[in-house]
Amino acid sequence: MSRILITGKNGQVGYELERSLQGLGEIIALDRSQMDLADLDQVRDVIRRIKPTLIVNPAAYTAVDKAESEPELALRINGEAPGVMAEEAKKLGAAMIHYSTDYVFDGSKDGPYVETDPTCPINAYGSSKLAGEQAIKATGIPHLILRTSWVYSTHGKNFLLTMLRLAKEREELSIVSDQFGAPTWSRTIADTTAHIVAQSLTANDQQAWWQGRSGLYHLTAQGTTTWFGFTEAIMAHATINNKPKLKPIQAKDYPVPAKRPTNSVLSSRRLMDTFCGLPQWQEALKLCQD
Repeated sequence: MSRILITGKNGQVGYELERSLQGLGEIIALDRSQMDLADLDQVRDVIRRIKPTLIVNPAAYTAVDKAESEPELALRINGEAPGVMAEEAKKLGAAMIHYSTDYVFDGSKDGPYVETDPTCPINAYGSSKLAGEQAIKATGIPHLILRTSWVYSTHGKNFLLTMLRLAKEREELSIVSDQFGAPTWSRTIADTTAHIVAQSLTANDQQAWWQGRSGLYHLTAQGTTTWFGFTEAIMAHATINNKPKLKPIQAKDYPVPAKRPTNSVLSSRRLMDTFCGLPQWQEALKLCQD
């Protein structure tokens, strides 16, 4: 029987993974108090004790703006810790699924990014996540690195919940309208991961399955919008009596410590051709809000 270790079980994706992966093996889901990615020795010790056959790592340092003032901590959690997990997985003969981000790109491409496009992060968070990708790949273990974007859920801190809260407090909301991407529900990420894990477990030769599919994939909802368009859709589904007026603004008029890519659109064609389909972002948002 497979033994699946999930990190960061209280995060947006980890919370959904614990549900989605049920029935696919013995699930051991840990929070930061049980496995703190900032403590690399603890990461090693926990993996050696649990001896998983698959490590699923959604845990991350995700405070994009704060990372500008804490680059070393972001690098340890997002860059070094995944490398340590991969090293321990190699000793156990285990596989690893890890989540990365659109922020490994600078956003200057005209059109969706594909997996072979050159990376060029423009903030500390993106640099730390790229370091994690590289560390896992360097170990040579069976792995899937799933890059996603604009993650939201009904749990934790995210754009959806922030907009719903602000909508009740303000008469007008100014929203950036010149950054493009695909809002992706955390449950879409978790359910897609479960589809992939199920496929690996039903393969006649699991080793060959992993050898043939290991690598990098983009996993986002389909379609493209802006933060302004995302907010419009959120408000259309929201049950709020007096909805605020929405005002489109440019990113330069909303200064934040970390620079964001203008284009965060990722092509998920490789993942869909290899594993399974993905929903349109509007459909997933409606399901999430219903």
